Order: sequence, then structure tokens, then C-alpha cells
Amino acid sequence: MTGSKQPGIPLSQPSSHTYDQRRVLVTGASGYIGGRLVPRLLDAGYHVRCLARSPRKLTDRAWAQDPRVEIVTGDAADEHLLRHALSGCEVAYYLIHSMLAAGAAYRDADRRLAETFARAAAATGVQRIIYLGGLGETGENLSEHLTSRREVEHALAVGPVPVTVLRAAMIIGSGSASFEILRYLVERLPVMITPRWVRTECQPIAVRNVLEYLVACPDVPETTGRTLDIGGPDILTYRELMQVMAAALHLRKRWIIPVPVLTPKLSSLWIHLVTPLSHRIARPLAEGLRNRVVCRDDSAVRLMPQRLLPVRESIDLALGRLAGHTVETAWSDAGPIPGDPDWAGGANFVDQRTISIAAPADRVYDAVCRIGGGQGYYAADFLWRLRGWMDRMVGGPGLRRGRRNPEAVGFGEALDFWRVTGIEPGRRLTLRAEMKLPGDALLDFAIEPDANSSGTCTLIQTARFKPRGLLGLAYWWAVVPLHGFVFRGMLQGIRRAAEKRE
Repeated sequence: MTGSKQPGIPLSQPSSHTYDQRRVLVTGASGYIGGRLVPRLLDAGYHVRCLARSPRKLTDRAWAQDPRVEIVTGDAADEHLLRHALSGCEVAYYLIHSMLAAGAAYRDADRRLAETFARAAAATGVQRIIYLGGLGETGENLSEHLTSRREVEHALAVGPVPVTVLRAAMIIGSGSASFEILRYLVERLPVMITPRWVRTECQPIAVRNVLEYLVACPDVPETTGRTLDIGGPDILTYRELMQVMAAALHLRKRWIIPVPVLTPKLSSLWIHLVTPLSHRIARPLAEGLRNRVVCRDDSAVRLMPQRLLPVRESIDLALGRLAGHTVETAWSDAGPIPGDPDWAGGANFVDQRTISIAAPADRVYDAVCRIGGGQGYYAADFLWRLRGWMDRMVGGPGLRRGRRNPEAVGFGEALDFWRVTGIEPGRRLTLRAEMKLPGDALLDFAIEPDANSSGTCTLIQTARFKPRGLLGLAYWWAVVPLHGFVFRGMLQGIRRAAEKRE
């Protein structure tokens, strides 16, 4: 298994550059918006420096090989590192959000990061910060989610660097968190008992329109220091939005029954059970739905003219991306990659199996990379589905996260309740379990070509588990009897798939 660079060490050393090279910094480049923004900035003629906690997440992106791209490893909480990354940049895109916990935890984290970023930008002579925030009414009745966005705006603007804030409501695009919630609810529930917020008005915007605004901002001086509301041409309630989604999915009209007793907490738990998102992410989103999110004026589109896509067209384009397996980025891409546990010392368990396959290594690797998602696990899929359901019931990701592409995987991507933490094309794939477990678990596939034949190889499958306490020990011994059925069947299925293709 391969690992990433140590935090704080840049993969490429930022040097002193003049502003006429149009150099910008993008934070959150491995996230949903950042991962799509970088190639569009390159198309617009910019040199792009990316700040990433897990830079190996970016290595499989086509744009990462562009000579105009620099990748700097580190955490946005490190002011010294931020000054290093911001050096020579004219504009900085701030696309950082901490939504893994509700309440003061994520609000405080967001505010502190923004304050640190503002100080670093001022110290390095950055001319402008561009921030993508949340659209919503102003006043004291904002949800905690939108209140946090306002606090970040204020923290960024405390220093002397002008800040342009783009406030967006629901972003419609393949792989976005809000789009996935909407799609799964409509697909799975012909009848919905919903909170009263389904009557709330919103003004969704297509992800491509958001990206066009972000790219256009630096070239429009009139946007400097402004807060601009951005939205599509349609204003509708969430109830109406669900019916538009149903029509786009060629489903019958949904029965939607609002009731006053569903709290944001109950709503987030329901979203967790029905959709791929965890309740920790769903709760801030659910709380924000009670606020009307409609643009106050049309300043953004007047200053940066573009064709705004209607809701139905935005949904159709997103669904087309999903059907064609051409999703650029997904909500599950974001987040740090945890370090591997220390497997030395104490009780840790290994289940290793091998199989000889009459196919070259690259074919076997391709078959390994197709596990999960719609493909399944080659054997005992009913047990995997049962395990996924059990994981959802205790707050884990389950199997609904699926995968972004049915054939290929990249470092850091989610694959059902696994995360890709090691990848060597043609040789190795390592997955770390993110399901709820009383311990740490890895599933590793290593491919060794046969020295005597170029057309055969050996696949070595290794499951490792480091238990936490007595519960961890009990869990291991409870699942060991199933390993022979599940893992042996998986290896045989991979062999059949590789030899069939060969």
C-alpha cells in the first residue's frame, strides 16, 4: 500500500510569481465544487495552485498533470503553510466547509479556519478572496447551517483583503449532496410524510452556472467586495421541486403530506436511512431548509451575464451524467484520509487467501476495481446488502454511497462503505472500512504476475482487523465463519470476470 506525503510538505514548491501570470489558489480542490472549478480555471487561462490535505486524491484527475497546476499538501488551519501556499497568488478561492457535526463544533471550526485564512491572505498581498456561501434570508431566525456561513463571511472580511461572496441555495448537479437527497427521496418514496419546510420557497441553481460565476468573478472588478445572490430562473417550493424530479425520473406524481411534528433531528435521521448521506451531514442541511432561499436581486447575472438553466433542464443534465457514468466529482469525495492503524503489537487478525487466475495482471486489476456499487461483490451480495442495511441502522454509510464510476476508482474515493486508501494501477488496491465497527479494518488486493507465464497471475486477498476492546474481539469471531463463504466467493467471481474478459 502506498501512502501520501506528510502534511505540511508541498508536492511542488510555490515560487515567487508575478500577478500577470494570473495565478490563483483553490482550497478544497478535492471537494465537490473545487474539483470541478480547477479545470475550468485552467481553460480560462489561469495558473492554479491547489491546497489539499490528501493530495493523492488529486493524482487521478486529468487536470492534475497540467504543468500549470501546483499541489500543496497541508491543512488550512496552519497559518504558516497558508502563507506559503498563497504567495504569488492574485485571487484565492475559499471553498472550505466543516459539516461533519451539528452545533457549535462545526461553526467554531469554520470560523477559526476563515480567520486564519484572512490573516494569511493579508500577509501575502492577495488581491481578492472569493467565497461560495449559502443563500438565505438575513436576520436572527437563520438555521445554524446558514448562521455558520454568515460567520465565515464576516471572518474572511475582517482583514484588508476584499471578499466577494457568492450565495447559492440548492446546487443541482450530479453528485451534489442536496441533489442526491432529492433524487433518493423521490425515487424511493411514492408517499412522503414530510416536515412543514416542503412549503418553503427556494431558487436552485445548476452547478455549471455556479462554476461560471466563480470563474468570471476575477475579471469583473465590479464584483469586488460585493455579496451577490446567485440562483437559477425558477422559484418553487421544495414540494414542487420533488414533483419536477419525479417527472424527470419518469415516475408518477408523489404524494407529499406535510406535518408539523417532524423536527430537523428526526428529518436528518430519516434522510440518513433513505439516502446515501449520513445524519451528521444531513442535519445541518435539513435545518437550513426551513429558511426561504431566494435571490434578493439580479445583480450577479447583470454583472456576469450567462444563460441560467431552468430546474428541469438542470436535473435532466445531472441525471444524464449519472446514467453515462461521467460524474466529475461527488459529495463523498471530500474529507481527510485517516492514517492507517498501527498493526504491530496487540491483538490483530489477518485472513489471507490466494487464487491463481489465467489472465494478465491488468485484467485482474480491472476486475478487482469493479467491486461494489451496482456490480456488487461477485458473491453473497445478499450478505453485503444485509451488512449495509445494518450499518445504516447504526449511523454508518452503508452501501448507498455506491461509487462514482462503475469501472475505475481513484485514491480517496468512496466505494460503498469503503474508502480507497492505497492504489497501484495493475498491482494493488487497498480499501479501508468506514462502516461502524469496533475496530479498524482493511481489505487489500495484491496481484503478482506469474514469472513463468505472462498470461497468468496470483491474486492475494488480505483482510486485516484490529479490534477495540472485548466488543471488537467478539465481532471478529462472529464474522469469521462467513469469511470462507464471502471472501472465497469474491475471489472466484473476480477470477471468472477476469478470465471471461481475457
